[in-house]
Amino acid sequence: MAVTILCLILTLTLTLLHLHPPLLSAAANLRRTTTLFTPHLNFESTLSSAAAAPPTTLFEVTKPIQLLATAPCSYLLLQHDFAFTYGQPPVLADYKPPPHCPAPNSAKIVLEWTATCKGRQFDRIFGVWIGGAEVLRSCTAEPTAAGIVWTVKKDVTRYSSLLSTDQTLAVYLGNLVDSTYTGVYHVNISLHFYPAEKTASTAADLILPISRNPPLKDGLWFEIENSTHAESKQFRIPLNTYRAVLEIYLSFHENDEFWYGNPPNEYLTANNLTDLAGNGPFREVVVKLDGAVVGAVWPFTVIYTGGVNPLLWRPISAIGSFDLPTYDVELTPFLAKLLDDKPHDLEFSVTNALNVWYIDANLHLWLDEKSVRTQGKLLEHRASDLSLSIISNFTGLDGVFATNASRSIVSSGVVSSSRGEVVTTSLRELGYTSWMTMGNDGNTQVLDQVITFNTSVDSDHRLASSPSSSADAERRFSIWYATNYVDNGDGSYASVANVTLGFEERVRRSGSGTSRVRNVQRAEGSAVARGNLVVRGVGSNHQEYGYTSDKWCYFRNVSNYNYTVLHDEVSNACIKDGFLPYSARRDFRVKKGLIGF
Repeated sequence: MAVTILCLILTLTLTLLHLHPPLLSAAANLRRTTTLFTPHLNFESTLSSAAAAPPTTLFEVTKPIQLLATAPCSYLLLQHDFAFTYGQPPVLADYKPPPHCPAPNSAKIVLEWTATCKGRQFDRIFGVWIGGAEVLRSCTAEPTAAGIVWTVKKDVTRYSSLLSTDQTLAVYLGNLVDSTYTGVYHVNISLHFYPAEKTASTAADLILPISRNPPLKDGLWFEIENSTHAESKQFRIPLNTYRAVLEIYLSFHENDEFWYGNPPNEYLTANNLTDLAGNGPFREVVVKLDGAVVGAVWPFTVIYTGGVNPLLWRPISAIGSFDLPTYDVELTPFLAKLLDDKPHDLEFSVTNALNVWYIDANLHLWLDEKSVRTQGKLLEHRASDLSLSIISNFTGLDGVFATNASRSIVSSGVVSSSRGEVVTTSLRELGYTSWMTMGNDGNTQVLDQVITFNTSVDSDHRLASSPSSSADAERRFSIWYATNYVDNGDGSYASVANVTLGFEERVRRSGSGTSRVRNVQRAEGSAVARGNLVVRGVGSNHQEYGYTSDKWCYFRNVSNYNYTVLHDEVSNACIKDGFLPYSARRDFRVKKGLIGF
């Protein structure tokens, strides 16, 4: 019966033509991102008239950082030109806390990255570390002949303990410059300290980097190369720790840059596709503490600035591409194990991984200044096995694939300190669904994927003077795309790509109320290319961003066609129930072998 239903669905869905062109031409020895299903395209060769235009400002849409009206105290961390830096050590600089900018007394600390570039260049992943702890993971924008400029501002207040002492700044941006790829990234990195009217910091007292140690000829991140590969690091915590949170940075590249579109291995084997990335469309970052699973991350599908069709992301960059999201794992319930003055091991692996994932983490620790030693006890820990199912129904290169996954992790422990006895309970519930259709002899593909990522942390301050607290977050990551590839028979090919990205979040904190984010991006574009050179191409992007909370709101509605912003509306009006439901799917039709909208 199930097979009959799948066959019926396959017959219907194959009317929806979607592109799956040849294998992406990722150069394994270059740390760059690659386009989704076609070789990396370059537009400057055919859009040379743009050379006379002024530089383009590129941006990622997000809410502005809420700042006090007082002027900041600013500090230039680094000014550097990243030219031929691939395979070279990270750029290092000494950081000394400026005496006129006290980090512990700052209400906000903002890291600002500003860069310019001109010429032709791929997008490059990069990281910024302070004292070995990563504070920014990002992707460069792709330049034009006329030049580009972009700025990333990130709230780094949670790293104030790092910024209170002398540290080493490390920046890795692996770039390659030659006669073809001429773009040099000219970068300024600054810190802005906004003074607080009164000190009430909730940031950790100590941050331990869970990353690689220099000297290196790459970033400080660990590299996960396949599904059996794991990387780990030992650490030891102070004996007066009363809370511990692991913050995870991650990004995916090369054969797994577009993991969510990878078909199952049985499909590749049946069709003798030996050079196509597989392992199916599901990935999970697994965190182990001394060999036991304590956390899992199902990541948001960040598309880098050269992904799918670079014209989709100019000037509006894809969600998360300029400031990749991080993921927290509450480790407080496990302090009973960690408070023994012995080294312990944190390990990272990726289920179904292909080469390569970059992962590292920061261990945020809160210390009890009134006691020499705290004590803990693990009350409960249950990590369910990963539930993963894939149903495949294909004939030749055409078929449909349904993937479902779920997992839950619950941990509870008590810590005794000068604050009293506090029971912390952490819950993670993860869900995943993916529906992928291949058609037109494998030249078309439609993907509809949704990840639900729900977490909660409850602290019961029994026998303590402080009130109990709770925080829970519900997140929904979605991606829908349709792509189509047609060989024109004259040495050129045509491609059409349509992408909808969705990032939704609702966070409830006791004492702080509820905040919500709804960030939806719809992009579409087409290109006719010969080799890596575009004969002609267009791209458009429409994004609706909304943030609401009990204190303030922010909405932005912006759209562009090619490099021109057509509409940009910003509002701070708070509208009750202002979020409208949206569907990642969009109607589309087939016309002359390409998808029409």
